[in-house]
Formats: sequence, C-alpha cells, structure tokens
Amino acid sequence: MNTALAEMPIIDVDAHFTEPPDFWQSRAPAKYKDVAPRVVRPDGGNPAWVVGADLRLSPPGLCVIRPDGSKLRGKFSIETFEEMTPAASQLGARLKAMDELGLSMQVLYPNVLGFAGATIMRLEDVELRNFCTTAYNDGIAEISKASKGRIFPQALLPFWDVDLCAKELIRCQEKLGLTGFNMTETPEQWGLPSLHQPHWDPLWREAEARGMPCNFHVASGGISAHVTWEGYTQERTLAALSCFMFMNNSRSMVNLIFSGLLDRYPAMKFVSVESGIGWIPFVLEACEYQMAENMVDRGGLKLSPREYFERNIFASYWFEKSRTQADIEAIGVDNIMFETDYPHPTCLYPSVKEHVQASLGGLAPAVQRKVLYETAVRVYQLPSPV
Repeated sequence: MNTALAEMPIIDVDAHFTEPPDFWQSRAPAKYKDVAPRVVRPDGGNPAWVVGADLRLSPPGLCVIRPDGSKLRGKFSIETFEEMTPAASQLGARLKAMDELGLSMQVLYPNVLGFAGATIMRLEDVELRNFCTTAYNDGIAEISKASKGRIFPQALLPFWDVDLCAKELIRCQEKLGLTGFNMTETPEQWGLPSLHQPHWDPLWREAEARGMPCNFHVASGGISAHVTWEGYTQERTLAALSCFMFMNNSRSMVNLIFSGLLDRYPAMKFVSVESGIGWIPFVLEACEYQMAENMVDRGGLKLSPREYFERNIFASYWFEKSRTQADIEAIGVDNIMFETDYPHPTCLYPSVKEHVQASLGGLAPAVQRKVLYETAVRVYQLPSPV
C-alpha cells in the first residue's frame, strides 16, 4: 500500500444528504404547512415524500446503507428512515462516517426535489415551487455551517424564472455561503430556451463573476424508464438506467463545446457530476474530428474542443478502476475529481481508501493530490484540507 496516498486528504465531490422528515415543514409559513414537502404513507404503504395536495416525489432518502453498515443492493432506496444509517440524515453521524471512510470534505447534492429541482416542475403553484427551493437552500446551508468546514452543499435554483434564479444565486453565496449551484441540462423539456441562449445570460453573468461552478448532476433533467427495453426487473432496470445516465452528460459536454457559450463566458466552470470519465477521451476525440471535418469556418468558435474542455469543464469518477490512470492522463490531470455518491444506489462504499489505492496508486503524488483534493478546492472555492 502507498502510505503517502493512504494519508492524503480526500474531497468527495458528489455525496447526498437525506433531508430529514421535517426539513421543509419546519421552515414553512402557515399557508404552506399542509402542502410543503412532507413524508406520508400513501394508502398505508411505504413512506414517501409528497408535495402539494398529493404529488409524489421520491422514497424517503435514496439511501442504501443500513445502520449496521451493510449495503442494500438492487433497489433504489431503503424504505424507511429507521432502516437507513443515521449518517444519511444526521450531521454528527455523517461526519463520523466521513472519518471512517477517510473523507476530509464532501460536496453535497439534493435528493427529494431532484438533482436540479426538476421534480417539482409538476407543481402548478409557482410560489410553492419557489419556497421549496429557497427553504432547501436555507436548511442545507445551516447544516453546512454546523459542519465547520467539512460539508459544502450546492444550491438549488428556481430555473423556471431566470431573474429569480440569478437573485437566488447571489443570496446563496452572499447570505448562505454556498459555493456552487445545480442546473438542469435540458430546460427545453419545460418550454425554456437552451442554455446557450441569451435568456440565461443573467445567470451566467453572476455565476462567472462569482466563480460559482454550474453542476450537471446525472438525471438533473429527470429520469425516464422508457430508455430500457420492456420486461426488465427492478434490479435490471436500476443497472441499465445507471449506465444510461452517464451517457446523458456526454450530450451536455458536446453542447457546451459547440454552442459558443464558453466563448461568451470564458471563466465559467461546468462540472459533469456522477458521470464517470472513461467516455470522455472518446467524446473529445470525436468532437475534434467532427469539428475538423464539418466546420470549415468553426462558426466563430475560438478554441478547439479539447481546449474548451481543459479550460471550462470538469468531471468526477468513483467506480472506475482498470483504466483510470490512463484516462486521467488522456483527459488532463487538472480536470478530474473523485467522488463516492454516498449513500445512493451504486455508491462507492465501504472500501473508499482501497479503491483510491487501486485506481490512483500508480500515479505521481502531484497528480494524486490534484484528483483527490486540489482541483476540488479550485473549482468549488473550498478551504484547503491540508
């Protein structure tokens, strides 16, 4: 075992905090007490989060870690809060679990409202929708502050209203201390312009000026089971959907490269979260080839696809092991970070340190430091764990 690597700080750039049952209702004004997100047992069955009158959102926590540390496999979530580890939704237990796994810090993403808030687009009450996002940011910022520099959540924004979106971004940084934000990669499905259109300039201007990265978490535009073939069991569907979601982020990356958005906002940082990295060398090579073959005048694009990626785009890996070192060298050592996805299905658990050794052990210490914490510090404007 590489002793220096075993003792190196690790920033986990993709983990999730299971919102406690009273997370929204404890912050709701009187008019929203009965309709804010809450946990109920529909028809006396398993607990589920609902919002509004009866709009179902998700299982309790999208957590697969039990209190005894064992891991549920083949399902999206443990069915009750009592059956999941307290580290899913209790800060003290989470910090203890991070210590046991060797994690110095975690960058957190939401659960109940979807990874970019898209789940509540089914709510017709826009004011209630707005409350859901601002209350999430308020609550998760309190947890971040109480963690004393170990947990760094990413903000949810009301992307259905771009001006409000920009204002909430400002509030999240200036008032709440949040370091980045989540965004859907497919606003078109709700009748909104594509992300490179001038409509979104108020958001991109504020984000670039403040150094706040835009995170495209897989499934941030929602999850559709229709991409799988008919007749799959739950276990087979979970496995197949997980693979499909990685590839969705390749679409986001290609659009960023060819859209011209990165010329207008050259200092903007975009992160492909929970998508892995093995596909990136192929996509970058494909973009380079297709630009050379099909864009004679480049349409005003100033850089090559690889140059855009190296300057503006970052990605994270967790389960990959056999080709990780070669992929990091092919992609660029300054653009890759490490994650666990704790405590979600297919998360890297419990052998985090062992996996780090297997995937990074043959690389130079300078590269290991970049992947495990230095790039995360730079992208998310975090304090150094050293």
